[in-house]
Amino acid sequence: MSDIKTLEKILCYHCGEKCDDNTISIDDKFFCCNGCKLVYELLSENNLCQYYEIDQTPGNTRKESGIGKKFEFLDNDALVAKLLEFKNNEYAKVTLFIPNIHCSSCIYLLEHLHKINENVLQSVVDFPKRTISIVYNPGSISLRNVVELLTSIGYEPKIEIQEAGAKNKSPERTLYYKIGIAGFAFGNIMLLSFPEYLASDSSTITLKPIFNFLTVLLSLPIFFYCSSEYFSSAWKSLKYRTINVDVPLSIGILAFYGRSLYEILSRTGPGYMDSFAGLIFFLLIGRIFQKKTYDLINFERDYKSYFPIAVNLKKGNGETSIPLAEVAIGDRLVIRSNEIIPVDSVIAEGSGNIDYSFITGESSCVEKLKGEFVYAGGKQVGSKIEVVASKNVSQSYLTKLWDESSFKTDVKRNILSISSNISRYFTGAVIVIAAVAGLFWYPYGMDKTMQVVSAVLIVACPCALALSGPFAFGNAMRILARNQFYIKNTETLEKLHHITAIVFDKTGTMTHQQNAAMQFVGEKLAQPDLNRIAALASNSTHPLSRSIAASIKTNEIFAVDNYREAEGKGIEGLISGKTVGLGSACYVAELVGELPDREKEEKQAATGSRVYIAIDGKYMGFFAILGNYRAGIQVLLKRLKSYFQIFVLSGDTSRDAKYLENQTGIGAELLFGQSPFDKLQFIQKLQSQNEVVMMIGDGLNDAGALRQSDVGVSVSENIINFSPASDAILGGESLKNLLDYFEFIKKAIFAVKLSFAVSIVYNIFGLYFACSGQMTPLFAAVLMPISSITVVVLTVVLTSIFAKAMKLL
Repeated sequence: MSDIKTLEKILCYHCGEKCDDNTISIDDKFFCCNGCKLVYELLSENNLCQYYEIDQTPGNTRKESGIGKKFEFLDNDALVAKLLEFKNNEYAKVTLFIPNIHCSSCIYLLEHLHKINENVLQSVVDFPKRTISIVYNPGSISLRNVVELLTSIGYEPKIEIQEAGAKNKSPERTLYYKIGIAGFAFGNIMLLSFPEYLASDSSTITLKPIFNFLTVLLSLPIFFYCSSEYFSSAWKSLKYRTINVDVPLSIGILAFYGRSLYEILSRTGPGYMDSFAGLIFFLLIGRIFQKKTYDLINFERDYKSYFPIAVNLKKGNGETSIPLAEVAIGDRLVIRSNEIIPVDSVIAEGSGNIDYSFITGESSCVEKLKGEFVYAGGKQVGSKIEVVASKNVSQSYLTKLWDESSFKTDVKRNILSISSNISRYFTGAVIVIAAVAGLFWYPYGMDKTMQVVSAVLIVACPCALALSGPFAFGNAMRILARNQFYIKNTETLEKLHHITAIVFDKTGTMTHQQNAAMQFVGEKLAQPDLNRIAALASNSTHPLSRSIAASIKTNEIFAVDNYREAEGKGIEGLISGKTVGLGSACYVAELVGELPDREKEEKQAATGSRVYIAIDGKYMGFFAILGNYRAGIQVLLKRLKSYFQIFVLSGDTSRDAKYLENQTGIGAELLFGQSPFDKLQFIQKLQSQNEVVMMIGDGLNDAGALRQSDVGVSVSENIINFSPASDAILGGESLKNLLDYFEFIKKAIFAVKLSFAVSIVYNIFGLYFACSGQMTPLFAAVLMPISSITVVVLTVVLTSIFAKAMKLL
C-alpha cells in the first residue's frame, strides 16, 4: 500500500503531471511520458536546464501519441510561401501564434531555440500577442521541421493558412467565464447568507453549518480560478523583485478570504464570503469595463494611412506618384537606389541588388535577375529597377522594420519616463499605509481591522497613474500623425520634451528641389551626353540628382550598368558605352585625376549646390542648383532659436554661407563640407556636452546621424525615403510647424501631470475614508476601476482640447 502511495506522488519533472509509474526516468528525475523526457534531454544537452529554475514544472505535457504526419501540409511550397515573411538561401522568417505561451519560463525556452537546433538563427517572443518570430536557415531545416520542433517541446503553433499574416488576438472568453462564475457564486452566497442576517429563532441554527459549508464550497472556484490572474501577476512581479499593482490587491484578497475561512471553520464568526465574492465579481467587471473603454480610445495606429510614403507607379513611358496604400496586384513600380521595396514583387526590368539588412541584419546584397521574386523590406542598391506587385500592400509589415532590433542602438541615452517607477513606489507606500492602519485598528477588533486593511489595499490605484501617460501620449501621437508628424512610440514623444539642441541637414531637409533654379557651367553638352546624365541621375533618390533628371528633356531612355553610389559623395554608371559620374568636387576629382582650375567658371554661379560631371574620365563642368527653401523655414529657425541651440550642417562648400545666413540669420552655427561621418561625429560631440539632440535629415545620407541622435527625424517627400534608423517621420510641408508640435507636446506633458494630481487627490481621499473605517472593501472595488477610467478619459479629452485650440484638429 505504501508503495502505491509513493507512486501516486511521483510528478513529472517537466510538466508536473502525475506519473503512472516510475519506469520513465533519467538522472533521478521522473517523467510522465517519453515526450517530456525528450524535452528534458534536449534542454540538458544544450545547457538550458535554467528553464526549470525560473518556474517549477513549467513545461507542457507531451502525452500525444506522436506528431507523425500532422504537419505534412507544410511540405507544400505554395502554402509555406503564404506563411513566410521573408526567404533567401540563408534566411527565412516566419511569425507563428502559440496559445500555450503562459509564463517567463516559456519565453526563456522559446527564445533559446538556437541552442536546441543551431539552424534556428533567432527567435523572439511577443508575450501579449502569444506569437514567436523565428529566423531559420531554410537550406538546413524546413518550416515543417521548425513547427515540429516547437510541438515536440510542448508549444504547438496554431496555423491557419487562410489567415496567414493576420493578427492573432487572444480571446476574452476566459475573463467572461470568470465573471460568470463569480457572479453565480456571489448571488448564491448572498442567498445562503440571509439566515445569518435575518434569522433570530433557533430553527435556523442547525441550518447555519450547512449554509456555511455551501458558502465555502462556492467560494473555492472564486478564490482558485477567478482570482488566479491577480495572484499569478503578483507572484511573477515579486519573483523578479518588483511590485506591481496586483501585489497589494492579492494581499487584500488573501487577507479577506483567509479571515473569512478561519471564522467559518473555527465557528468564531460568520466570515465575509458574500463581500469576498462581490469584491472579485466587481473587480472583474471593472477589468472588462476598463478594457472596453481602452478599446474605444485605441491608439494602435493604422500605418497604411499614417506613413507619408508614396511609390513611383510606371504609366507608359512616364511615372506618377501614388500613395502606398493604393498599390494593387499587377502594378508596375519603379524602385531607385536606396529605396525600400514596399511590397512582395517580381522584377520586371533591370537587375536587382537587394540589401535585406533591414530584415536579416546582414548588410550583404543579393543579386536578383529579371523574373525573380523579391520580398518587401529589401532595399535596392544599384541602378533603378521596375517590379510588378505580386501581393497586396501590407504597410504594417514595413512598420516592423521600424521596431526591428537591428535599428535599436545602445547610444540612445536613457531619458527617464515621467511615469517610470510610480507604480512601484506608490504600491510600496500603500502597503505601508495598510500595515499602519491595521495596527491602529487592531485594538478595536479583528473585524474592523480586516475591513480597513482590505479597503486600503483595494481603493488605492496606482494603475491610474501608470495609464495616464500612455493614453495622453497615445492621443498626442494620433493628433500629430494627422499633421504629418509620425512618431515611432510614446518614449520618443517623451524624449522630445527634453530636447536642448536641434541639428538640421540642409539639402533635402531645409530645402526642396521642386522648381529649383538650375544652371550648367562648363563645356556645352551634346544631347546624347545629356541623355546619359539624365539616365544616371534618375537612378538616385538624392534631391539634387532628381532635380538634374527632371531638368533634362529627353525622350530616349538609357539603361545604366555597373551602377554604384558612394554615400554622401556621388554616383557612377556605364550608360550606352560611356562611364558617367556625378557628385561632389572631391568625388569627381577621383574619377578624372584632378579638377582643372576654373575660377572664372565658379564665379559664374556664386551660390547654390554643386554637382560636378565627368564623362569617360574627363571633367565636363557642373550643375549649380539653387534649392528653394521650404515655406516658413526662416521664421521657424528664428522661433526655434529662442528655445534650442540650432545647427545647420551641409555637404556643400562654404560659398553658400552668406546666402544661407541671410535666409536663416544664424551664420555662426553653420557648418559646411560635412560628410555623413562628420555629421555623426558632430552629434556625438554635442551629446558629450550633455545636450539632448534632435537630428532632422532626409534619411538618405543621414542614417548614422539619425541613429546616433537622441531623437532622429526623417523629413519625407513624395518618394520612398523611409529610414528605419529614424525615430519619427515628418512630412516636408509640415516642417514649418515644428515649434507648434513642440508646444503641443509640452501641453500633453501638462495633461499627464494634471492627471497625476487628480489621481493623487483621489487616492488621498480614498485612503482617508478607508483608513478611518468609513469604506467597505466592496465599495472600494467599485471605485478602483472608476478612478482609472476617469484619469484616462481626462488625459484624452485634455490633449484633444489643446489640439483644437492650436488648430491641430
